[in-house]
Amino acid sequence: MKPRVSVITLGVDDLERALAFYRDGLGLPTQGIVGREFEHGAVAFFDLHGGTKLALWARADLAHDAGLPRPRARPEAHFTLGHNVRSEREVEAVMAQAQAAGARIVKPAGKTFWGGHAGYFEDPDGHLWEVVYNRDLLPED
Repeated sequence: MKPRVSVITLGVDDLERALAFYRDGLGLPTQGIVGREFEHGAVAFFDLHGGTKLALWARADLAHDAGLPRPRARPEAHFTLGHNVRSEREVEAVMAQAQAAGARIVKPAGKTFWGGHAGYFEDPDGHLWEVVYNRDLLPED
């Protein structure tokens, strides 16, 4: 398997609410919800760095597509999505933006044990995001 993860799909409880959080609150670029003409097909795609896409799909529709009998429970820290930034100040700014958009701050930003600066928030559907500054893993602009 070659490392080609190009789409990250999150199951959400309310697609319109999730769209507003990521588009209006966090400012991620999107064309909005597409695929409404298909049963179980409504999805919102967001453009991330490097061509990666973030997709939001209703939990029930995602379960249907995967052949699962019912939507899975909320993620509750089974994994995190990491958002690397270029400075400690940017960590603080993104955390504040997420909170203003409706995120729940799980762990306020601060110094890490390994010398970086990071904080955690949950989106309205319980997906856990880490906003992190690591001088050894600086993202491209």
